[in-house]
Amino acid sequence: MHPQASFHFSVFASFAHILYYISLNPAPTKLHFYVTEPCPLLILPLHQLHRYTSLFWTRNHMGNADFERPHPVAIPPTKPFLNSLKSALKETLFPDDPFSQFQKQSPSRKFILGLRYFVPILEWAPRYTFAFFRADVIAGITIASLAVPQGISYANLANLPPIIGLYSSFVPPLVYAMLGSSKDLAVGTVAVASLLISSMLGKVVNPNEDPKHYVQLALTATFFAGVFQSALGFLRLGFIVDFLSHATIVGFMGGAATVVCLQQLKGILGLVHFTHGTDLVSVMRSIFSQTHQWRWESGVLGCCFLFFLILTRYFSKRKKWFFWINAMAPLTSVVLGSVLVYLTHAEKHGVQVIGHLKKGLNPPSISELAFGSPHLMTAIKTGIITGVIALAEGVAVGRSFAMFKNYHIDGNKEMIAFGMMNIAGSCTSCYLTTGPFSRTAVNFNAGCKTAVSNIVMATAVMITLLFLTPLFHYTPLVVLSSIIIAAMLGLIDYEAAIHLWKIDKFDFFVCISAYIGVVFGSVEIGLVIAVTISLLRMLLFVARPRTFLLGNIPNSMIYRSVDQYPTANCVPGVLILQIDAPIYFANANYLRERISRWIYEEEDRLKSTGEPTLQYVILDMSAIGSIDTNGLSMLEEVEKNTDRKGLKCSWYWQTHVVK
Repeated sequence: MHPQASFHFSVFASFAHILYYISLNPAPTKLHFYVTEPCPLLILPLHQLHRYTSLFWTRNHMGNADFERPHPVAIPPTKPFLNSLKSALKETLFPDDPFSQFQKQSPSRKFILGLRYFVPILEWAPRYTFAFFRADVIAGITIASLAVPQGISYANLANLPPIIGLYSSFVPPLVYAMLGSSKDLAVGTVAVASLLISSMLGKVVNPNEDPKHYVQLALTATFFAGVFQSALGFLRLGFIVDFLSHATIVGFMGGAATVVCLQQLKGILGLVHFTHGTDLVSVMRSIFSQTHQWRWESGVLGCCFLFFLILTRYFSKRKKWFFWINAMAPLTSVVLGSVLVYLTHAEKHGVQVIGHLKKGLNPPSISELAFGSPHLMTAIKTGIITGVIALAEGVAVGRSFAMFKNYHIDGNKEMIAFGMMNIAGSCTSCYLTTGPFSRTAVNFNAGCKTAVSNIVMATAVMITLLFLTPLFHYTPLVVLSSIIIAAMLGLIDYEAAIHLWKIDKFDFFVCISAYIGVVFGSVEIGLVIAVTISLLRMLLFVARPRTFLLGNIPNSMIYRSVDQYPTANCVPGVLILQIDAPIYFANANYLRERISRWIYEEEDRLKSTGEPTLQYVILDMSAIGSIDTNGLSMLEEVEKNTDRKGLKCSWYWQTHVVK
C-alpha cells in the first residue's frame, strides 16, 4: 500500500485490533471507519502509530502473506422520517406490541380478541375448573377474614365512617376480577392512601365538624384517582409510574408506615382529641401534652393485642403451617376484643368502640361527588397523588407475585383495571383501593388460582354487610389500632435500606431523604423530596455523563478504566477515553470541556514525567447509542481543537461522515 493511501475497513472489534491493522501499514495518513453499529470512534494522527505495535500483535505472530483484509461495508439507505417517527412512537407507547394478535384476523375474531384484551376474565373463564374453584374459595374466605377488620381500621385511619371501609371491600374486588390480569392480587384499602386522604383533605375540611362534606371530598378524590389511573392505562403512559424508583418507594413507604404507627397511639392511649398533623414533632407534642387523659385500660388492651398479632406473624415466618394462624389473627382479635368489651362493659370505663354500623349494601353515591365544592382542586390533587401511589404499590405487588408463578401481567391493563374499579367505587360509596401487599401475600399463601378469590372475598363481605354488621358494635378502636400497627411494621423494610447502602450510596440517600421528609415534614413533602432527588439524579446522568481513561490490562488485549483497574497501563503517547452515555444538547458542552481537560491534563503529566509527548487521542464510543446535532457540532469542535495541537483526525459515525 502506498504510504499516502487511505486505509478502509469495517470495525468489528476493540481498538486493540484497530492498532494491529494499523501496524500492517506503517504510515497511512487517514484511517476511514465504516461502522455498522455503535463502536469506537477515533481521533487519530496516524503517521507514527506503528511504534507501539509491540504492545499488541505483530507481523511475526500473524504472518503477512495470507492475511486478507475485510471488505468495506456499504452505507445503508436513509430511513424515511415518518417511518422513524412511527417506529419510535411504537417502541415508546406499545413496547409489548398489543396489536400483533389482531393481524390477519376476521372482523368478528378481532372483536372477540378485543373484548378478551380489555376484559381478561373472558379469556380464562372458559378454562376454569372445579379444582381452581375449590382453591379460590379457601383463599377468598381467608382474605375476607383479613379484609373486614382491615377495612374498618383503614377507614378509621382516613377519618371516614367505618362502614365505608367495608363497602370498599365489596364493589372494587368484583370490578378487578373482571378487568385485572393478576391471578394473585387481592384488592382492598391501604394504610398509606388512607393517611394521605386524611392529611390532605383534613387541611381544608374538619371531618368532625363537617363529616358529610369530608366524605364527599374523599369520594371525589377517589373518582379523580380512577380517572387518572385509567387515562394512564388507555394512553399507554404507565412508564410515568417508573419515575418512582425502588429506593423512593422503600423510603416513602417506611416513612408513611412510621407516621401511621405514631398516629395509632391515639387509639392505643384512648385519646379523644388529636393533632391533624402527620409529622413526628406534632404527634409527640399532641401525645405528651395530654398525659392526664391517657387511659391505662385502653393501653393495656392495645399492648396485649399488638403482642398477640406480632407473635403470630413471628411464628408464621418460622413455620409455614402457622400461616393460617397469622391470617386469622386480625379477625380473631376483633372477635375477642368485642366479646371482652361486651362482657366487662369496658366502653363505660374509657375504652372507645365502633358503635352502630348500619346494615345493607353500598348505596349509590354519584350525587355525592362534590364537583361544585370550593375545595375541588384539593380533591383533584389528593386523587392524583393517591392514585400514583396506589398504582406504584399495586403494580409492583402484582408483578412480584406473578414472578413466583411464572406468568406476566400487563401494566397498562392493571392501570385500566385500577382506574375503573376506583371510578365504580366512587359511585358506590367506596374510597380508594388498590392491591395491598399484606392481603395479596395472604391470598397467595392460601393457594389462590385466579381472581375468583376476589369474588369470594366480596361475597363474604356482602354477607357481612347484610347480616353481621351489628356484631361489630362493641369492637374496641384500640384493637383496630393494634391491627394497623402490626400491618405497618411489615412495611418498614430496613433490610432493603441496608442493601441500598451496600450497593448504591446515592440510592440510599434517596431512600433516607424520602423517609425523613415523610416523618419530619409530611407525606406530600417526603414524596416531593424523593421524586425530585430521583429526577435530579436522572438529569445528572444525562447532563454529566462519565468519561474514563482506559488502559491496557497486562498480558491481554483488554482495555479497562485505570480508575477501577489500577494495574491497567496507559499506552505511551496515546490517550484513550471512553464516554458511556448518548451525546445530546444537554451534555455536549460538558463533554467538549471534559475531553479538552483530559488532553490538557495528560499533556501536563507527560511533561512532568519526561515521557514522550501526546500524539494520539482515541475516543471509545461503544456505549453511545445515539447522538444529536449538538453532539455532532461538539465533535467537530473537538476535532478543530486537536488539529491546532497537531493531532490530525478523520471522523466517521455509523456510516455518516462527520467531517
